[in-house]
Amino acid sequence: MNINHKVWALALLMSAAGAVSAHDAKDHKDNVVPNFAQAIPNIPGKSLIAVEVNYAPGGQSLPHHHANSAFIYAYVVSGSIRSQVEGQPARIYKAGESFAEEPGAHHLMGGNASTTEPAKLLAVFVVDSDDKTLTTPDK
Repeated sequence: MNINHKVWALALLMSAAGAVSAHDAKDHKDNVVPNFAQAIPNIPGKSLIAVEVNYAPGGQSLPHHHANSAFIYAYVVSGSIRSQVEGQPARIYKAGESFAEEPGAHHLMGGNASTTEPAKLLAVFVVDSDDKTLTTPDK
């Protein structure tokens, strides 16, 4: 399997992991959709993977951990997102704002800050190309 196939497989696995971290999309009202995946040619062993996280009004993700290799840049495309990573205060980010999460972050809270409007987040991961599980739900 060449590196591009590995990266796309990883993106699909990450999408599935996001769906698992959301537990049941109709109960928690989030939807993770692969957007982009590519090996980073000048950083051997690293890949860039992007996913859209769409939240229905009031939608939330269950608490989860990110892969130890995953540095995440998150950009709020529309609506407003409430987020909290362990050790930091909860915060609401509005469309056009962004934030980062360190490798291995424990995401305590994530979701739509509005109960009446949808929200969309673009999450961009810089991750070891061989990481198979990028998001693990809390037990």
